[in-house]
Amino acid sequence: MIRLPRLNLDGFTMALAATVGLATLLPVQGEAAEGMHWLADAAIALLFFLHGARLPREEVIAGIAHWRLHLLILSLTYVAFPLIGWLVVETMPASLLPPALAMGVQFLCLLPSTVQSSIAFTSMARGNVAAAVCSSTLSNIGGILVTPLLVALFLKVQGATLSLDTIGTIAAQLLLPFVLGQVLRPWVGGWAARHKTLLKFTDRGSILLVVYLAFSEAVANGLWLQVPPQSLAVLLAIDCVILAIFLGGTTLLTRRLGFSKADETAIVFCGSKKSLVSGVPMAGVLFSPATAGLVLLPVMLFHQIQLMACAVLARRYADAAEALEPEAEAPAPHPSGKPARIAATAQPLGRT
Repeated sequence: MIRLPRLNLDGFTMALAATVGLATLLPVQGEAAEGMHWLADAAIALLFFLHGARLPREEVIAGIAHWRLHLLILSLTYVAFPLIGWLVVETMPASLLPPALAMGVQFLCLLPSTVQSSIAFTSMARGNVAAAVCSSTLSNIGGILVTPLLVALFLKVQGATLSLDTIGTIAAQLLLPFVLGQVLRPWVGGWAARHKTLLKFTDRGSILLVVYLAFSEAVANGLWLQVPPQSLAVLLAIDCVILAIFLGGTTLLTRRLGFSKADETAIVFCGSKKSLVSGVPMAGVLFSPATAGLVLLPVMLFHQIQLMACAVLARRYADAAEALEPEAEAPAPHPSGKPARIAATAQPLGRT
């Protein structure tokens, strides 16, 4: 009898797939969408507050000072990614990748890394959350200036400028709750450490909300009507290949450079992702309304693919970390070679 291979899907991966399906069938719009955006912002702010409350001050300082990790992530985001995008666009024929979609692929590779999902996945994988917070936030703030310059360089779009209000948004939504959590840590740190389930729920819940909102907006704007099936298939393949290059490449590179497992997870999740949240307003400023929709399509698809792939990867990292915990806590063997408990009971009475 032939046995079919089992699909080892965890509950969160299935929840992500269900969320995409729900957004396709029942996209949220209008006032309901505004309410969901408020809820997502609140969940993300709570996520950062809880991270700030739980993380020891020493770990935060170490995360900020980890310049080798930050330099590697920024190099991946703003050097390696743009070059890979340029290589793909230059080698793909226009019959397979129309010019507007090719521009979108290159634009995707010029964007900053994600913030909330990078940190959430790093947390799920039990990685270096403090370093992920610092690096992803630095990537987004730097991207406000770097991405328009790269767009002007690679796509010949001149006069690309962005409003600095984005800096205030990042600070208010991400940095301020994190700093507030650090300030209040002496009073709420113990409570946050005892309620790990709340942090886990906030991590995953914020990702599900972002996925539902992003995909709902894409579907409401006619995502499935603007691109023929063959172009969509080619675009999906390109996004998958780019993501696979960076997920695999960052993993091998971090191990070759001698980073710890905790640092590896932060680099993998921060260095392989691209921000839809940053991409949407940037595209509205840098491209004409007629072009912006198609330019954003590769970004929207990549956003969904990276969340699905990173959910599985984060779960594997977490499982590996959990598997090592019992070994670290196991008692040292007795010199006699017997387990410590057995050896203790075997000692003659009166000896200590």
